[in-house]
Amino acid sequence: MKRTLLLGACGACLTLLCGCSSLSIMPKAWQRGDLSRPEMAWDPDPVDAAIRSHTFDSKEAASGGASVGGGGCGCSN
Repeated sequence: MKRTLLLGACGACLTLLCGCSSLSIMPKAWQRGDLSRPEMAWDPDPVDAAIRSHTFDSKEAASGGASVGGGGCGCSN
């Protein structure tokens, strides 16, 4: 019984370790630019982001309102 459990545990460990062998298919440093997508950027359209930021700043009556808490009154809540 113990031998069966030991063989089963060893088989499970080997099976799990074989899953790590696929790390060799990771992209190389020079291939990452080909695989990156523009829609994954923080601001895929910089002009649109600037317009949204300007509109938000105008409505909040304070600059930098998109990145910090609080409103135009100076409070931090």
